[in-house]
Amino acid sequence: MSAVTKLANSTFYCLIVAVLGLFHSGCSKDGSSDTEQFVSSAEAVRPDAQILMQTFYWDVKPEGTWWDTISSKLDSWKSSGVTALWLPVVSKGQSGIHSMGYDPYDYFDFGQYDQHGSIETRFGSFAELKSLIVRAKARNFKLIADIVLNHNSGGDLEYSPYSKKSYWTRFSPRSGKFFRSFEDFHPNALHANDEGVFAEFPDLCHHTENVKDWLYNRPDGIGKYYRDSLQFDGWRFDYVKGFSPSVVKSWNAAVGGISIGEYWDGDVNLVNNWCKAANSAAFDFPLMYAMKAAFDGLNLAELQSKGLIAANPAQAYTFVANHDVDEISVASKPLAYAYIMVAEGTPCIFYKDFEAGLDKVKLNQLIWVKKNLAAGSTKTLLSSQYEYILRRNGTPGVIAYFNINNSDVSRRVQSNWANTLLKDYTGANADVSTDASGMATITCKGKSYAVYAPKELN
Repeated sequence: MSAVTKLANSTFYCLIVAVLGLFHSGCSKDGSSDTEQFVSSAEAVRPDAQILMQTFYWDVKPEGTWWDTISSKLDSWKSSGVTALWLPVVSKGQSGIHSMGYDPYDYFDFGQYDQHGSIETRFGSFAELKSLIVRAKARNFKLIADIVLNHNSGGDLEYSPYSKKSYWTRFSPRSGKFFRSFEDFHPNALHANDEGVFAEFPDLCHHTENVKDWLYNRPDGIGKYYRDSLQFDGWRFDYVKGFSPSVVKSWNAAVGGISIGEYWDGDVNLVNNWCKAANSAAFDFPLMYAMKAAFDGLNLAELQSKGLIAANPAQAYTFVANHDVDEISVASKPLAYAYIMVAEGTPCIFYKDFEAGLDKVKLNQLIWVKKNLAAGSTKTLLSSQYEYILRRNGTPGVIAYFNINNSDVSRRVQSNWANTLLKDYTGANADVSTDASGMATITCKGKSYAVYAPKELN
């Protein structure tokens, strides 16, 4: 092959790979390819700016003031970068002012009817809820309603010819909406049971027309009323193990909106299969348990390919703690929050951790990283008992280093940036430069984390 032919072929090859975006710096002046020097796996994907705040915890004081408390936090959360708010159950439960909402009685009593011992719910009055919603919407927050569809509580005693006994299944709510009887609970004329019963509460049957109508079919039913009149943007479905995923799928088809299931299980295959069947996202319980094993169990290799973020990241809502499960130690929580803020998935912050438990300045710093740096697919660069390094391949992307050794450690790693000055956005370590091949030596303090990305961002 002649030198002219070689030059022509090389030039054509460089043009092709430049179009495909495979190389960092394209072709040299003499037409030769620089593939031997540096091949970048960077992607054009930009960060997803969504950050969810769980706005409550178990046993919020039953003083009827919580809607006002949340309202007072809105400006602070907005400034921090939070984009969506998961509210506690807004409707009246059997326990009235003492109910956390997971014993639903009247789905349309938001603190305006005198029943079950109170007018207000545990969280406040209907007027206070509406005020919170107006203020949140004015600040462009998405609102997620906590929806309990598995069971009801607080009905009157009635006899069922199907069970041949009396049970608390007659519901006559003062809102005048969604009256229920033994025909709407298991067992009934349609079937004896579904996937699960919770705490011996009357188990709602999702096959009856009355139930389907009031949950999601009627324009004035729960789903569409919450969407259109209360202005909720999405739903956190409680205890979805207790009923068929087809219920959430039908709700989503009829009502739409953000959909997140509480499939409380450490088996990622079960959670992922539920997501597919329900056409819904889910909280990443498998990842939460993996982080506990990694950070509390002192084995960072437990993070490798774990969680719904590894199997189905687009449907994964990651979290460190919530109102039901708060198992990761306080000492490990900063590392766990750092992990979910650099990893794929949509992170959810627990109210207690943000407002009382952890360093808010550092959490805000991590939120900024999630919203501005962490994007694209994930590549693990190092996975060992005491060190873990991952790279996000989007634009600009990050390299995150986790170290549970007592002392500082350094590693030479492959970045997506050639001849670039990198900054540790935690502020703990000095800037480092990559070489022409994109390699750099990065450092992480003992029992800490570091987040490297280009110092000069586009």
